[in-house]
Amino acid sequence: MTFEIKDTFRLDGAPFQIISGSIHYFRVVPAYWRDRLEKLKAMGCNTVETYIPWNLHEPQKGTFRFDGGLDIPRFVRLAQELGLYVILRPSPYICAEWDLGGLPAWLLAEDGMRLRCSYPPFLAHVEAYFRVLLKRLVPLQADRGGPVILMQVENEYGSYGNDKNYLRQLRDLMRAEGITVPLITSDGPDWERLEGGSVEGAVPTVNFGSHPEEQFESLRGFHPGGPLMCTEFWTGWFDHWGGGHTGGDLEASARDLDILLEQGHVNLYMFHGGTNFGFMNGSNYSGQLMPDVSSYDYDAPLTEDGQITEKYRRYQSVIARRRKIPEVPLSTEIRRKRYGSLPVREKTSLFSVLNDLSSPIPDAVPHSMERLGQSGGYILYHTGLKSQESARRLRLWQANDRAQIFLDQHPAATLYDRELLSEISLDPPSAKGAALDILVENMGRVNFGPMLDSQRKGIDQGVTVNGHWHHNWLQYPLPLDQIDLVDFSRPWLEGLPGFYRFVFQAEELGDTFLDFTDWGKGCAFVNGFHIGRFWEVGPQKRLYIPAPLLKEGKNEIILFETEGKTGTSISLQDSPSLG
Repeated sequence: MTFEIKDTFRLDGAPFQIISGSIHYFRVVPAYWRDRLEKLKAMGCNTVETYIPWNLHEPQKGTFRFDGGLDIPRFVRLAQELGLYVILRPSPYICAEWDLGGLPAWLLAEDGMRLRCSYPPFLAHVEAYFRVLLKRLVPLQADRGGPVILMQVENEYGSYGNDKNYLRQLRDLMRAEGITVPLITSDGPDWERLEGGSVEGAVPTVNFGSHPEEQFESLRGFHPGGPLMCTEFWTGWFDHWGGGHTGGDLEASARDLDILLEQGHVNLYMFHGGTNFGFMNGSNYSGQLMPDVSSYDYDAPLTEDGQITEKYRRYQSVIARRRKIPEVPLSTEIRRKRYGSLPVREKTSLFSVLNDLSSPIPDAVPHSMERLGQSGGYILYHTGLKSQESARRLRLWQANDRAQIFLDQHPAATLYDRELLSEISLDPPSAKGAALDILVENMGRVNFGPMLDSQRKGIDQGVTVNGHWHHNWLQYPLPLDQIDLVDFSRPWLEGLPGFYRFVFQAEELGDTFLDFTDWGKGCAFVNGFHIGRFWEVGPQKRLYIPAPLLKEGKNEIILFETEGKTGTSISLQDSPSLG
């Protein structure tokens, strides 16, 4: 099979209109990949698009993962089995409202690291990763009998920089490692971003959510004679903690999709958003930190749990005007299930189990998560004041994102985002010789814009007490990746960060939603799997639990709550709540 870009896209020499939808395999449990792909095809799409997140596939330098939910070849072959073509957008950078835009956090452990440019140490890491990744993608290309018809060089680079040498080196690296299908770039539709993000040998495309005539006219002016493609037609938008749930104008969106299909090619971003499992959500920064919620519902045609929406049906009717909608039997039985209220069975304090969960790292000064080999979650810094010293003023230097300060294991202050830039007064001052603990949460690294290089989390420089540097710390990394180590026989201390255990029996398995009403802030684990964060500020009020994470019989849920604000129970409901 040959796939070429000439006046338009051509498959075996014949014109081919790309009607694609985005599904991120890493945001969907593998047991549901087939269901989501079947529903994509049933809506009328002929292609699926996905990013590839570097930070999941190389979580530590030199350690690579392509198993389970990270088996990208399996996802691609499943799409091919269903008769779908595939567009791949490999790293290094994907944005995607994903932690650090998909770049691995360990890059930031290196002093002087500069991301997304022709900085030799960065490119050396990219090259080492691409050599491992791309050999898995080469056999999946259309000219090798696979379904992959396009790959992308970088991502929206014109919104970040204009280092053409960097883009050329990425392009050449992909070609040298055996990528032979056509290459594209994708950027905002104005000239400046198209110019900054394009590179010879890759066809430019545009991303937008409205006004398709104007956006395509801009692309046509920049690149006359080539196909017109919207690589991201935004079907909705994402939510951040403390904001509202984002919806859209369905009538306008359907009308714009009709125009797109009349004039060119489209990839729906997102067709199905899925979930930011674990600590992998990203953040934006516009005067303040805006961390994304655990749900990546995106107001997409398929909901977070794969339900067909009115938007799906409207898009399907638009597509049906241009191609025959195939009959696609859905092979996966999916249902929502309500399991009711679950009382707290056991509880214990973080301070009681701290040494079970983490081995302290002593040092004269505190270090960021990245410098200690940690990517996400929390980190606790412990020290003691001198016997005649009382803490009156405190400042954390180069700290991100949210710090809870405890004196003799009593809450003293909580600092978030820009509050960390200033010294605070402790009123009343600490007792002389008090123990000082600082629990810092990584709320999700910024994934877009010029702040990528400055996304070290925790405390990266030091702490001043009463105006002078305080030394000698124990540092406890808390990625919470071994939740089974929590010993619930240890004491529970009221008003402090703690762990809470719930148990329920499941005779029938179904998708369900964890309602955390009356609980403050933290994260949740279901049978050891980290389903995401919760926070009473909303807009998300329930966390999605896919049925494949459950088992017939006894199931366990553990909440880690940081504010000391807890209820006596949680509940498992049969519908989401997004604001």
